[in-house]
Amino acid sequence: MIKRIVLLLFIVLVVLFGISFSVLNAELVTLDYYFSKIEIPLSIVVVTALAFGVLLGISASALIALKSRRELSRLRKKLKSKELEVSNMRAIPVQDLR
Repeated sequence: MIKRIVLLLFIVLVVLFGISFSVLNAELVTLDYYFSKIEIPLSIVVVTALAFGVLLGISASALIALKSRRELSRLRKKLKSKELEVSNMRAIPVQDLR
């Protein structure tokens, strides 16, 4: 119950922050593409750039996580092979060389 209240409070604060950010940055800016121009509010430009950065960060983190999981899987297979090898070596009787 407390988690839901905290989550709801956090969401409300984020929405209020977003609304105030939008109101404070309502000036129009011109984005000049190679083929056209568009005038949009500064807040939309900033939020879009932030969202694009977040997506790039998540993508980079996901690639690193996938690489780490692949490496972990490879190392687990190698460990299993080595443990089997040790088990087989222990099963071999030891001969005295005297």
